[in-house]
Amino acid sequence: MSLKFGTFMAPFHCPVGQDPTAAYERDLAVLRHMDTLGFDEAWIGEHHSGGHELIPDPFIFIAWAASQTRNIKLGTGVISVPYHNPLWVADRALFTDRLLRGRFMLGLGPGALPTDATMIGITLEEQRTAFEEDVDVLMAILRGEAVTASTSRYRLVDARTQYAPYSDFEITVAAIASPTGPRVAAKHGIHLMSVGATAQAGFDALALHWDVMAERGPEFGHVPDRGKWRLVGPMHLAETKEQAIEDVRYGLDAFAEYTQDVIAAPHFRAAGKTFDERVAWVNETGLGVIGTPDEAVAQIERLVKQSGGFGSYLLMHHEWARHDATLKSYELFANHVKPRFQGSTDRLAAARDHAVSRWEELDKGASDAIAAATQRHARERAERR
Repeated sequence: MSLKFGTFMAPFHCPVGQDPTAAYERDLAVLRHMDTLGFDEAWIGEHHSGGHELIPDPFIFIAWAASQTRNIKLGTGVISVPYHNPLWVADRALFTDRLLRGRFMLGLGPGALPTDATMIGITLEEQRTAFEEDVDVLMAILRGEAVTASTSRYRLVDARTQYAPYSDFEITVAAIASPTGPRVAAKHGIHLMSVGATAQAGFDALALHWDVMAERGPEFGHVPDRGKWRLVGPMHLAETKEQAIEDVRYGLDAFAEYTQDVIAAPHFRAAGKTFDERVAWVNETGLGVIGTPDEAVAQIERLVKQSGGFGSYLLMHHEWARHDATLKSYELFANHVKPRFQGSTDRLAAARDHAVSRWEELDKGASDAIAAATQRHARERAERR
């Protein structure tokens, strides 16, 4: 299976105190860079609190980024469905799909930050139940149905969208630790994105996620497609492991402190209180890679084996390193990791090997041909005299 690659961009901007306008420009620069490097897709998050994840509306950001990129697909990663009226989510999705002319993807989730949900009166206990109910409504509206529904968060009366889709855009559900995501994806025949699946607990969740998809999908007449399953994990690459570790001295501690002390999200929390302990948390638990492209290849190979196969690997975007080193990391991944799983250099390697196999023969032939031409010229010159 040829893998696709992209990024899952929350985005994290740690620590608090950075100018948001400059942070958005860096995010956009990363997407332009990835587009140039041939990455397949980017997913943009929605967050409203905590001070570190700074994009409140992925639809607006996607529309901004679309005009400055050419090929990379852009998706909501994710839109927190219980925070919104599903009728307006459907309208915005169909509108953005038309603006992007086939480059849009719709990612759905219940919402990741407890401080977001509690600000609008959604309890943490009801959040995932609300998500399942709301996706039922959203999918019906996207299919063009008229919906009447009432919850504590909205009321719809014969509600329908006036827009038709431009493309058959992908719809994906984010899953972290609970079975909610795969339950929803399997019910509606849509796709799954496993966030944090590379953490130790996440490895255990991988089997759970796909088991739910495989068991529940046929109940609703759907056959899950592993080729549409996305896994998310963090990496920072450099030419040497020592350089990669030195690079992340810039921001790894601030990121770890955010997960440990600011957001109440036990499913994704850094371990360790020192820099060395936090590097070990990434590299030694299987969470990700702070190292070289070869180590990145080994990590993805391990994930393929662990999961039983998937279709896309998304680099969790972060600013563990300075901006120029972050761009370099994406470049190293594109040049030395992507080709190993996409076969884009296989024929080049075969062409080189073929040339090497005939080198001695052809080198002698070329030398002989040069010598013969030189001698022929000399004879002709002598005859003219």
